Amino acid sequence: MPFIDVSLGTGRTPEQIRRLIHELTEAAQRAVGAPLANIRVVVREIPPTHWAAGDVTIAERGAGTPPAP
Repeated sequence: MPFIDVSLGTGRTPEQIRRLIHELTEAAQRAVGAPLANIRVVVREIPPTHWAAGDVTIAERGAGTPPAP
């Protein structure tokens, strides 16, 4: 049973999230031949204040502010 867990920043429309689920499901079916009913997809939307790279959050990067000490 393929289990696909996606984390991405907030801001997508429900239609975009639904399309992502559809495309990931089809890709998993093509790649490993799993039945559609056995493919699980979870999409987690992360607020920009809760995601960082190099100690700079997405919110800080978007605002152009330096990271907190």
